[in-house]
Amino acid sequence: MSIAVAATGSFGAAILDGLAARREIELLLTKPDKPRGRGRKKLPPPAKEVALRRGIRVEQPERLTEFPGEARIVIVADYGVLIPERLLAERLWLNVHPSLLPRWRGPAPVERALMAGDRETGVTIHRTTAELDAGPIAAQRRFPIGPEDDSAVVFERATRVALELLDEVFSEPTFVPQPEAGVTYADKIMAADRELDWSLPPEENLNRIRALSPHIGARGLVDGRRLIVWRARPARPEAALSEGRVEPLEVQREGGRRMTVEEYLRGLRK
Repeated sequence: MSIAVAATGSFGAAILDGLAARREIELLLTKPDKPRGRGRKKLPPPAKEVALRRGIRVEQPERLTEFPGEARIVIVADYGVLIPERLLAERLWLNVHPSLLPRWRGPAPVERALMAGDRETGVTIHRTTAELDAGPIAAQRRFPIGPEDDSAVVFERATRVALELLDEVFSEPTFVPQPEAGVTYADKIMAADRELDWSLPPEENLNRIRALSPHIGARGLVDGRRLIVWRARPARPEAALSEGRVEPLEVQREGGRRMTVEEYLRGLRK
């Protein structure tokens, strides 16, 4: 059975890679290349990089007005482009969402779950509808979030679970409506979401740090200097550097490279 994939970001790229190892992929729908980095050079999105490596045809419309293939099933994962209702009615679009819907509908479900201190999350496979992440559910599975898990760990676990669930639903999916109770929204991560506030309980800052690591980064003043904090733990009495009862373990100066706190402190003494 030929399928298509609509994906853009890293999570979608991982889903595409796993599916391509199992099934024939007719094509990838993804966003156009965009300028990135200091040089603002146009670079392909992560999903396109996987598709090119796998020899999968790539389509990158700015706006999706027609479906450019024949596949009857389209797997949507971290795509980020509006799919018109007319196209949704033409074939089955299955969205892979890394949360226990209806909790954390929206673009940043893993980050928001970690920031909220959730102790479990999961993956939901549901029919894509016009309402954001609100379609009927074909499959759902939960898994725990460990106290030190960051976004990379949760996304990796979600990818494995998602591929297992897709294998189960491909043959003959059946759908049940999402519950009306328990709806929450995972808004896009904005600049303000990255800011550490040392007046808050340490658990809130630790949750923010692991939610935004290793792909975005939480930031704040540490010992009077503005740093991105990638890893941290509750402060020990003997900590060489701490703030708000949080002990940074891996940091980065704005525009610099990531380093351990020991490397950072050695650099200050030079």
